[in-house]
Parts: sequence; C-alpha cells; structure tokens
Amino acid sequence: MDDSPPVADLHLHTTASDGRLTVDALPDAARAGGVDVVAVTDHDRYHPDLDAPVVERDGVTVVRGIELRVDAGDRRVDLLGYGLRERPALVETVDRLQRNRVERAREIVAAVEAETGVDLDIDIHDGVGRPHVARAIDASDAPYDYQGAFDELIGADGPCYVPRDLPTFDDGVAALRDACDVVGLAHPFRYRDPAGALDLCADLDAVERYYPYGFAVDCDLVDEAIERYDLLATGGSDAHDETLGRAGPPETDFARFAAAVDGL
Repeated sequence: MDDSPPVADLHLHTTASDGRLTVDALPDAARAGGVDVVAVTDHDRYHPDLDAPVVERDGVTVVRGIELRVDAGDRRVDLLGYGLRERPALVETVDRLQRNRVERAREIVAAVEAETGVDLDIDIHDGVGRPHVARAIDASDAPYDYQGAFDELIGADGPCYVPRDLPTFDDGVAALRDACDVVGLAHPFRYRDPAGALDLCADLDAVERYYPYGFAVDCDLVDEAIERYDLLATGGSDAHDETLGRAGPPETDFARFAAAVDGL
C-alpha cells in the first residue's frame, strides 16, 4: 500500500444530495484538506452547477461525477463515474431515480410519523435520501438521534424502511460508460461479500482503493483485483460533511487516473 498523502479526494457529496458542502465552499474545504483536486459524486445525481466534466473553482480542480447505486442481482453496489457529460441514457436514469427518491422519501416520512406519532419538519426535494429523514427525526420530538433513526426505524430491517427502484448493474454500467471517462466500484469493503463485489470489476475501469473505512480491511484483495483487471486505483473521503482529504489516491495512482479523464 502506498502510504503517501493523498493529492486528490475523488469521492464527496454536496447539498445536491445528502452532503453539507456547497460547490462554493469546495475550494476552501479542499485546501484545508490538503488536496488540489476533488470529484463531486453525489448520490444518483450529477451536480447541476457544474457545467463541464472538469472545471476550475478558485484554484481547485473539480471533476464532475456521480455515485450510482445499481442492482447486481445478488447484491447492490455503488458505482462511481468520473468526467461526466450529460448523455440521454444517464439523464433518463437519473431522472427516474430522483422521482423514485422523492416518492420513497414521502413513504418513509409517512411511515415514521405513523410509527412515532411525531410530525417531521423536512423538505422533500431532488437528491433527498434517508440521511435527510434521519436528520429530521433527530431534530424532532421522537426519541431517536441520527444513528438511532437508522438503527430503529429506517434501516434496511426497520419498520419504516422502503426499498428503492434501482437500475440493473448492466444498465447502470452502460449509462455511465456512455457519459463518463472512468467508471469504478466504490468502497468494496462496505459490502457483505467484498470478493464477490470485486468480481464485478471485470466490467469496470477502476476500484476505490483508498477509503476511510474505520475498520481493518484486507487491501491485498483489492490489489489483486487491480492487477487482475488492470484497474485504476481511485479513492476519497466519501465526505458528507465539510472535511476533505481523509483519503484519496497518492500522486502515482492519481496520475494514472488523470490520464484517463479528459481535461484533467
């Protein structure tokens, strides 16, 4: 493993989905995190205020990207697309996912209010996700904090959980390949079967090699996949707050990634 400090943070979320960063605040956050390049990868949505695959904002390079959840049959995984251009297949996919997100959020909120007897103060909008609902629960009179909302109410085994309508792995990859320069697998060790998830990399360009899991992982498993499938090694903080640079590719891996993204 290359222990050199990251030169880029290629996985972060903004207020366009469930993050707290705005695009205007990105440059200061990047500098504070010690990185010169960031990739905006909002959930199932490309940022509406980024108008090119790669842009400069106040001395910081910003890559337009997306994190797309897909159904791979026996597992659900997240794909990261980088150097994004708006193409019909991805536009249609994102529009459908956003409609489903809004409908799902309304169903979850109604279920939580019925379960708890508490009215939630929440704005249901494009990009809405369960974190927004959890924050509203935390701020309400319900006896749950943010994590408790997931643990007791809206997590996958909770009484207020509502499943999502996802594209298939093949359809998601096809839409991303048409629109993005690089398509990779996000955080392989966050899945129940990391080895099975890594097998999907046979159809991808990259895998998230650098990630702040907070628990021990077998990096050899990822390195074997990188060698087997000739993958780019990406990485990022997966920030939903304003702290960037917790993880990301070092100079050598970033140089390979940059060569694959037009304009970077």
